[in-house]
Amino acid sequence: MNNGMSSIIMIVILFALMYFMMIRPQKKSQDKKKQMMSAMKPGDEVVTIGGLHGVISKIDNTKQTAELDIEGVYLTFDLRAIGRVVNQSTPTNVEEATPTSDEAKPSSEEAEAKSEVPYNEDEAKKDDQTK
Repeated sequence: MNNGMSSIIMIVILFALMYFMMIRPQKKSQDKKKQMMSAMKPGDEVVTIGGLHGVISKIDNTKQTAELDIEGVYLTFDLRAIGRVVNQSTPTNVEEATPTSDEAKPSSEEAEAKSEVPYNEDEAKKDDQTK
């Protein structure tokens, strides 16, 4: 009887392990894909499962299709054929979209270094002759 009980416990543990290692991650992946699909809108840059990069021009939810603009060529794809969204058409966080003043302006030392000319034309000719 003890041998039969231990084999049942092992089978239950095996099924529990299989659930946590295989089924649960698949469900999370499916939920993430559904969330991505529902968040897609015209203007989003996407990549299809075949590797085509394009911008969504319109989405037809009744037919479950999306029309992609691929450098002026419009192609219709099944929504399931869209592999991932590269970037959204409008940023979700305004702070990420606008650079701060520190990033936009170079430091005064960098500005001076760029404005300085290392030498004039006469010195450049002398350098060429010595080479």
